[in-house]
Amino acid sequence: MEGVPARARGYVAGAALAALFCLSPLATAPLATAPPTMAPGTPWWAVGLLAALYAAGEQFARRRFAGTFSPVLLAGAFLLPPPAAALVPLPGALCSHVEKGPFLLRRVWRAAQSVLAVWAAAHVHEVLGGREAVVGSDVPYALLPAGAAVLAHCAALAVLDGGMLALAEGLPPLKVCRGLFLRSLAPLTVHGLAGLMMAVLWRSPYGPVAALLVLFPMTVSWWVFAQYHRERAAHRATIRALVQAVDIKDDYTRGHSERVGHASMMIARELGMDERRVEVIRFAGILHDVGKLGVPTRLLRKDGPLTPEERRVIELHPEYGHEITRGISFLGEARSAILHHHERIDGSGYPYGLVGRQIPEPARVVAVADAFDAMTSTRSYSRARPVEVALEELERCAGTQFDPRMVTALARVIGRDGWHPVVTSDEARAPTVPRPASAPDRPGVSR
Repeated sequence: MEGVPARARGYVAGAALAALFCLSPLATAPLATAPPTMAPGTPWWAVGLLAALYAAGEQFARRRFAGTFSPVLLAGAFLLPPPAAALVPLPGALCSHVEKGPFLLRRVWRAAQSVLAVWAAAHVHEVLGGREAVVGSDVPYALLPAGAAVLAHCAALAVLDGGMLALAEGLPPLKVCRGLFLRSLAPLTVHGLAGLMMAVLWRSPYGPVAALLVLFPMTVSWWVFAQYHRERAAHRATIRALVQAVDIKDDYTRGHSERVGHASMMIARELGMDERRVEVIRFAGILHDVGKLGVPTRLLRKDGPLTPEERRVIELHPEYGHEITRGISFLGEARSAILHHHERIDGSGYPYGLVGRQIPEPARVVAVADAFDAMTSTRSYSRARPVEVALEELERCAGTQFDPRMVTALARVIGRDGWHPVVTSDEARAPTVPRPASAPDRPGVSR
């Protein structure tokens, strides 16, 4: 616990005391089949079953899906009075998997947080008469109390987590709480619907067994969603590895790939492309220079002008990039952008001298993004131009070197939103300074 600030430990202690207060009515309830604190017909074994189900599901969900098993908690909030519902997450939270220490403190915090959030949801649900609607299997009338309970559950988690982050890391509490609430609202709403289905079936003639069947499709959907995110993470790791290799080889373009990807994404969205295609074009922008891995490092880092022979070698990098990415199936049409991003509308580009619409659309997007970042970044052979000057140069070359649609889209979106690329490399953003009158010629930079 040495690494946890004292104020954060005090916050956990306060949350634990508040959780005990929420559970205190259970201490006066006799150990009977249906204590007064519970709804009629809801015996202690139901609380134990929900608690055991949550404990097992929570272990599985956190280890396999990096998520939580909220449907069971919300079903308990819809079936039980607040003190009994708040008891459901306690065993699972205290025995949950914790990846790093202090283990006891984290388990106590997780338990207190879950107890308080479920108590808040159950209390709101009870006040709005939701339990009567569940007992009567009146689904339309049960939706409003259930929705309010989900909002209360989500808000309690956001406030508790936001307070902890504010104390432990010094983050602004209001902003953090708002972000946590908005990020968790959609998944908790889905979990709330599943919990409501469980509660209604539990109180129906079909009984608890039918209620538990709701969890099967929910688990399958979680598995599919987790597989999708693992696949996306693998894609990002592949791209990150290639970009890092290029950045190591060519120091002068460190951060360039990410900025070109960002500008390409801005253009694609401004053109109204769907999000799947926007992502592919962003990949194309990030990987457009991956073929430089096949170019000798001495040429990439040469400070003086290039000889015609050296220039021809560097102009092979689009073809090298196309070959390097040949086996990466998820890139799709991004590979055509990698191959053709140095083509020009008038046919004077390379490697194949394509003209106008012969150049694939993603390549025309990346060409504009690449030239824009080249002009607004400081390199070994040029100083950065102001954004306005770079846009004027792109407009001057529109119709000959660049597709006018792409240039117009970039100018429009930058004029509206500005140019604020997020770069994760270790390059600091270059200051905007005038460009010198002379600079050695390099492929891909407009003159």
